[in-house]
Amino acid sequence: MGRSFALHHRRIHGAAPCPGVWLPAPRRCGDVVSAGLAPNSSVAPRIDVVDPSAYTPPYDHALCAALARAGADVRLQTSRFAYAPVPAPDGYERVERFYRRAAGPPGSRRRLAAKLASHVPDMLRYRRAATGADVVHFQWLTLQPLDVHLLPRGRPVVITAHDVLPREPRPGQLAAQRRLYERADAVVVHSEHGRSRLVGALGLDPGKVHAIEHGAFEHLTRVPCPRPLPRELAAVDKPVVLCFGLLRPYKGIDVLLDAWRALEPDAELWIVGMPRMSIAALRAASPASVRWVPRFVGDDELGAFFQRADLVVLPYREIDQSGVLFTALAFGAPLLLSDVGGFGEVAARGAAALVAPGDADALASELGRLLAEPGARAALREGARRAADGRYSWDAIACRHLDLYASLTGEWAS
Repeated sequence: MGRSFALHHRRIHGAAPCPGVWLPAPRRCGDVVSAGLAPNSSVAPRIDVVDPSAYTPPYDHALCAALARAGADVRLQTSRFAYAPVPAPDGYERVERFYRRAAGPPGSRRRLAAKLASHVPDMLRYRRAATGADVVHFQWLTLQPLDVHLLPRGRPVVITAHDVLPREPRPGQLAAQRRLYERADAVVVHSEHGRSRLVGALGLDPGKVHAIEHGAFEHLTRVPCPRPLPRELAAVDKPVVLCFGLLRPYKGIDVLLDAWRALEPDAELWIVGMPRMSIAALRAASPASVRWVPRFVGDDELGAFFQRADLVVLPYREIDQSGVLFTALAFGAPLLLSDVGGFGEVAARGAAALVAPGDADALASELGRLLAEPGARAALREGARRAADGRYSWDAIACRHLDLYASLTGEWAS
């Protein structure tokens, strides 16, 4: 990938050009003032975004593409995503460096054993390759207690804490996570709530922890060759409430079903996503108006679900932020969220309604209100679109990342 770049100014939402790394003085990028970075040559800053296990391909793609649009030279260092095709690189280079010999079905013991066997050699090989980057930004680290000793040296390391703290920490896990974050030069979280947890619970230096929002997955609204809904779902002529994403205990599916049974609306509830827990008892107790789609749904199909939904509900018991939430924002879907983690920060922008976590009666009441009031749902749709185009746009988020990277090295400082 070439190191030179064309100086291309573009405007974000009518504001001054995103400064990226080439403007000689501080400028305003959206509603964020840039650090005013200016290279001392025609060489673009070289950023490695690293996700060894390809845990979050949509996020990796969106961040890398936005950084590249801002003028950075970006390499995504990752592995092959075993479940489905991933978006083609858009202005960045994707290097499938990790776990090349991992075989077997996704999630199988055979595949896990192969990944474990190659993890240390692959991390050491990447540490040597990282000399080609100015900043290394890890999105995920597979074996944190071990990886703290395998991080690249001699250049700034940034870690994004997608899962801020473990929900049920094993003995020693919090201490290992603290050591990892202390080893990094900066830690990114997706909400002020997440920042306060890392500073308070782990005692991290507040100056090291940076809240940079998650972005709305706009690229998912324009995938090539999108697939329609399955025929039996396309035939539904009632309002649809959608609960989407991996099915895990903390996501409150049981609370949602209790609320749905109490409400008995003239509508359907669709629970869509790959199970990561037993759902047999939940399915057996579901009323006829609940449809289950318990499988992986790829990028080419998920748009049909979000476009059909009259309301998207995320009744989580706990979370910091959610990729499903930012997928819904991209599609302008009305959102009903539990008031947990950083969800309230999204609702404060008019993009979602809130309900107390774990309260089936309150959830039933708010579901009933939103299903009965098209105007309320329309207001949430408009709020979602404004949020996706504004604070949660990836171009604005790329500017905030570039400002952070600049603060870690004097190479581009004006």
